[in-house]
Amino acid sequence: MKIVAIQSSPGKDGLTSRLAQAVLRGATAAGAETELIHLNHHHINVCKACARGWGQCRRGEDCIQKGEDDFYAIHERLAAADGFVFATPVYFWDLSESAKVFLDRLRRIEWPRKEQAPLRGKAFVGIAAAGGSGTGAPMAINNLERYVSYLQLRPVAQLPVSRQNKDLQMVAAEQTGRFMVEQVQAGMQAWKEQG
Repeated sequence: MKIVAIQSSPGKDGLTSRLAQAVLRGATAAGAETELIHLNHHHINVCKACARGWGQCRRGEDCIQKGEDDFYAIHERLAAADGFVFATPVYFWDLSESAKVFLDRLRRIEWPRKEQAPLRGKAFVGIAAAGGSGTGAPMAINNLERYVSYLQLRPVAQLPVSRQNKDLQMVAAEQTGRFMVEQVQAGMQAWKEQG
């Protein structure tokens, strides 16, 4: 079993990254193979909304930018995983800019494929880490949940994190990693029993 985490903060050692790593620690302790992707260290082009937003990706085909950036390499790693974690810092009560660019592209190629979408049904953990007052974390989580619905993911947990609750949420993140592995295993078992 493999769990992949993507963290979209520019800092490799900041709160957002540490939370993603905590989930992966829990998943590793539960027996999963894990991988951490620092999104900002990859080149991801913005969606061109070609053909007035009705480009070939909307017909279930690959993006016209395939091969021009790192998007598909990351998508393939997610498709090969059993579940994934997405951690974002909160900027202006929302996801980071790099998170939105990546998730916009992901939504464009996944949603039109419906039942054949490579990420459909995968276990998912979302994390939004806010500084300052922390009031933006719930709003960012809400925005992340909209992407989850388009991507047809199976939410395991959503963790809104602030300066005030970060110690508590760090513990919760590690426990969530263990729980995620249990959920994936339970889902695999149910699939085998149905199959």
